[in-house]
Amino acid sequence: MKGMRGGKLADAQREAVAYVNSVVAGSGSSFYFAMRLLPRDKRAAMFAIYAFCREVDDIADDPGDERDKRARLSAWSDEIARVFSGAPEFPIGYALVDAVARFGLSADDFNSVIAGMEMDAAARLRIADMDELFLYCDRVACAVGRLSNRVFGVDGKAGSHIAEVLGQALQLTNILRDLGEDSLRDRLYLPRELLSECGIRETEPAAVLAAPRLADACTRLADLAETRFDEADRALAKCERDRVRPAIVMMEAYRRILRRLLRRGWRDALKPVHLTAAEKTWIVLRYGLV
Repeated sequence: MKGMRGGKLADAQREAVAYVNSVVAGSGSSFYFAMRLLPRDKRAAMFAIYAFCREVDDIADDPGDERDKRARLSAWSDEIARVFSGAPEFPIGYALVDAVARFGLSADDFNSVIAGMEMDAAARLRIADMDELFLYCDRVACAVGRLSNRVFGVDGKAGSHIAEVLGQALQLTNILRDLGEDSLRDRLYLPRELLSECGIRETEPAAVLAAPRLADACTRLADLAETRFDEADRALAKCERDRVRPAIVMMEAYRRILRRLLRRGWRDALKPVHLTAAEKTWIVLRYGLV
């Protein structure tokens, strides 16, 4: 690193790894349990990727001024450039340097995630049509899948396909799970085109969630998510299982959330749907260790 002697660099990297580990361990997400299955070097890379995603996602979710959020995201674009030039400044950046070098990660994928967070950073978010929804999914989920697959060792067309279908499945499930929470932030990810096709003319989130035919729109997205889960299941079955166990664990966890959402229905969007710690542990044991 520029301007750093070996000892100081090693200290900075150790501190970065400790920071990243604390971020991931404190997240309580299914990701933590899934990635614990990986060998040390791959686990460290995935923890660094997750910490980066969590950092930029927290910026987008911050209730503060939009201009400030965009400035902070722009600072992360600069940091990614520094990571790839070998001169990071942020703790997570230090942790990413090794991951980039070991696994040939793409700067384009990191920047896609940031672009997705810039969409989320808007004071008011509306999705026009399915093309825009798929673009959003690609930026915030599929790009993460592409980074992950490089670490897992699933490259080329197979890796790109898995990243696309599983990323869409996971993000569509997130959207359906978080309808109520997002509405409180003036965010609506159900595409206006889809709502119109279902006879919903409202554009304000609260009005959309109260619309009599909300279930029609949500069910169509849920059906698409189920299709994508099935496609991901078939694609993952063709891979070496040891390489993709974490992806299988994530898929099975989110698939259960989607099915629980379908059982709950769409009338009470603010009622939380999640997996218990015991359920997550069972999924890891069933799909991650067998």
